[in-house]
Amino acid sequence: MKDYQKILFPYAYNILGSAEDAQDVIQDVLTKYYTDAREGIENEKAYLIRSVINLSINRKNRRKLAVQPEVWLPEPVATESADANVHLKDILSYSLLVLLEKLNAKERAVFILKESFDYPHDEIAGILDITEEHSRKLLSRAKTKLFKPSETPEMSIRSERTNAMLQNYIDAIRGRNMEKLEGLLAEDIAFYADSGGKINVVRKICTGFTEVAELLAYVYHTYQTANTIKITGINHQPAFLFYDGDRLASCQVFDISPETGMIMQINSIIDPEKLKRITI
Repeated sequence: MKDYQKILFPYAYNILGSAEDAQDVIQDVLTKYYTDAREGIENEKAYLIRSVINLSINRKNRRKLAVQPEVWLPEPVATESADANVHLKDILSYSLLVLLEKLNAKERAVFILKESFDYPHDEIAGILDITEEHSRKLLSRAKTKLFKPSETPEMSIRSERTNAMLQNYIDAIRGRNMEKLEGLLAEDIAFYADSGGKINVVRKICTGFTEVAELLAYVYHTYQTANTIKITGINHQPAFLFYDGDRLASCQVFDISPETGMIMQINSIIDPEKLKRITI
């Protein structure tokens, strides 16, 4: 049997934003496929991809109907080994996953299939059981919701410049150098914290470089001074992992402007359920 878990994972995860839910969907699809009669299926891989995508859409729609927390962030996936694992390259950037929460499940699926996997509209229409015209309209609607005119999604890439900036960032926080710290943050920076309702957080949402700088310094000196910090790649973006001994306590994913090198957004994941699958 082919290793369909790895092949199917990016499709399910990019739609759901949850590694745990993605694995559940894939397991359900594979179990049904290998226990049911399979007459008339000519392309096994295409059939499984279609099944995973449609079940992921249904799962996403059900979750949207449930009561949503004030802040919900995607489950982070470590991508440091993306060069060695070809399927990790298909995982979307963390900032784009956050933006995709603006879309309904079907818009999200069309956007991902077209923009990430380069499917033509006739194939997307076949997968989602819609017309080609409807597929094109869904893609146009998704892009309108996601991006300003002429704006395209950027992927923050690890580089010497990025690593140096992040070192300056943590040095400024440790030294309570607020002027230096504010100089590394975009004026309209946004900070989001997702604890899954399991852990109390100081602020779930914070905006503006002065308030965010004060929050970062307070959180670090109150809760994180004893933590070990590791720089890694999460969904192809630079990130800090904060360890309390051997336990991963939190993860900060940075959205850095490729033009200015300033931090535009910080997504802080504290929910233990979303951290338990991260290994580096």
